[in-house]
Amino acid sequence: MQVRVADDIRLKIETGVYQPGDQLPTLDDLAADNLVSLAVARKAIDLLRQQGLVITLQGKGTFVRKRPTARRHGIDRYAKSRWRAGRAILTAEAEAQGHNAGQLMRELAETPAPVIVAERFKIAPGTPVWVRRRTTLVDDRPNQLADSYFELSVVRGTKIQEEDTGPGGSYARLEEAGHELDEITEEWSVRMPTGPESAALRLPAGTPVVDLTRTTYDTDGRPVEVMLAVIAGDMVQMAYRFKIPD
Repeated sequence: MQVRVADDIRLKIETGVYQPGDQLPTLDDLAADNLVSLAVARKAIDLLRQQGLVITLQGKGTFVRKRPTARRHGIDRYAKSRWRAGRAILTAEAEAQGHNAGQLMRELAETPAPVIVAERFKIAPGTPVWVRRRTTLVDDRPNQLADSYFELSVVRGTKIQEEDTGPGGSYARLEEAGHELDEITEEWSVRMPTGPESAALRLPAGTPVVDLTRTTYDTDGRPVEVMLAVIAGDMVQMAYRFKIPD
């Protein structure tokens, strides 16, 4: 019975009867409208919550989840003109969409290279590397946990080892250090979050996260940065436009 009730509500969400942010009928009203018990109505809402379609706010009711607010414009977001002009990638992209961006530094340290990072740098796992661990924010809500790794020989003596990397961020500092950036590889996967990730990103129940592994190469083909990011699934929308290869 709860599946039927949940399917009916989901259809109304998909067809626009219920818009993002709209409040759903109370459990009492859902039970009465669908001729089911209160327990069945509650289980139907639980199903929708697990599917990431609704959120329940204590003392306020149940609401249709809002769509992602921040787009990542795949290729364009890395335009050299942005960070060469002194603008951080996240800040430039967020402001262009009418949002405010910021970040909180969680750690700056020398650390043993995780296997996934070592593979991309072509070094032995456990080799000391430099890491910048940040929590980035869009409109004051955490949207990703981003850990950027660098070989020590690349960042030694640069502002990448400081909290404030200066205008243009790490990419601008890499170029100043003689590494002209040329290519980026992004690897994406989706999963459910761990408990600490849910807490750090303030994720509503049923919200997945996106794992992003980004490797940045210079014109010599050397990987100069590997970023591991965990992104809140309800705050990201990927957008790509590109030429179709021959």
